[in-house]
Amino acid sequence: MFADRLRLARKKAGLSLQALSERVSPPVSAQAISKYESGKMMPSSSVLVGLGKALDVSLDFLMSGQVAELSGVEFRKHSGTSAQDRAHAEALVIEKLEDYLAIEDILGLGEPDTPFAESRCDTVSSNDEIEAKARELRDEWQLGNDPIPSMTDLLEAKGVKVIEADLPERFDGLACAVKRTGNKPDTEVVVVSSRTNIERKRFSLAHELAHRVIRGVSDPVTMKLEKSMHRFAGAFLAPADHLRKEVGEGRQGITYHELIRLKRFYGMSAAAMLIRLRDVGLLPASTVDYAFRTYARAWRSTEPAPIADGQGLGAFEKPLRFERLVYRALAEEMISPVRAAQLLKVPLAKIEEEMRGPRDQ
Repeated sequence: MFADRLRLARKKAGLSLQALSERVSPPVSAQAISKYESGKMMPSSSVLVGLGKALDVSLDFLMSGQVAELSGVEFRKHSGTSAQDRAHAEALVIEKLEDYLAIEDILGLGEPDTPFAESRCDTVSSNDEIEAKARELRDEWQLGNDPIPSMTDLLEAKGVKVIEADLPERFDGLACAVKRTGNKPDTEVVVVSSRTNIERKRFSLAHELAHRVIRGVSDPVTMKLEKSMHRFAGAFLAPADHLRKEVGEGRQGITYHELIRLKRFYGMSAAAMLIRLRDVGLLPASTVDYAFRTYARAWRSTEPAPIADGQGLGAFEKPLRFERLVYRALAEEMISPVRAAQLLKVPLAKIEEEMRGPRDQ
């Protein structure tokens, strides 16, 4: 475990064995670090601390044993990502997961049954099947037809761990299964970038939900998997029958004002909203194509009238379960205020204030 974590942290930092050797205090040779990474030798406590400082990772990350590996990692990334970027992202996720799983163990929380057992399928063969699968999951989860206030809260309530992390700039997020040590059951995690806007976060979460429900497409030549996952995400966030009532049938065009209202109502990007209106048949394909050639040309990279973090749906789209569990363990005196501050990455004074309330009360 330590050997794998050390190697991952070094790749995250983009350092060679020799470069890491030159950073560590007390001094340690590149040959010794190589032996640490191959599992042939363990460092002394002072060298272990030095390695953590040189690599900017916690000792919990290097030595904890909750996470055996991340399995089936699916990155949502832009072009030009490097091996160092991927190692950086995985190291961040593992570090956060170690804390998350540790607090669950302290509270004695077991893994819930898979929330996708009834609706999971091996393949889909048409867009109609994708639309039906999104509708089926909404029905199974008793969500009704209205917009979803928080994709984050929904997935956390269904047993999926949602983590927000300061991922490398070229990543929007990732999803994977977490293989755990000690014969503990696997768990699922979806990670979104703290740099990403609300609209993209919600769509990313719905997209990763699609991957958990639909394993593949029957004909990869005629149906591209990622486009199929996009279709599910759009259908889950903006159900076709609900959208028809909002927009009206037989439209030939749509105003900017209407489009911004719709994107804020359903919590989708303006570009995704245009595509959804086309997919449902509420706007002609020619109208949407024209939009992307003209006024909507920049919308894939720059969001018009973005949803602010604390406004509308943006007020709800924040992972909160881990924080709640930490304060629960603190209230039950299962962890100390110092440990709570370490887990939440906040000053001890902040934890003490949250325990007692403001001084003027």
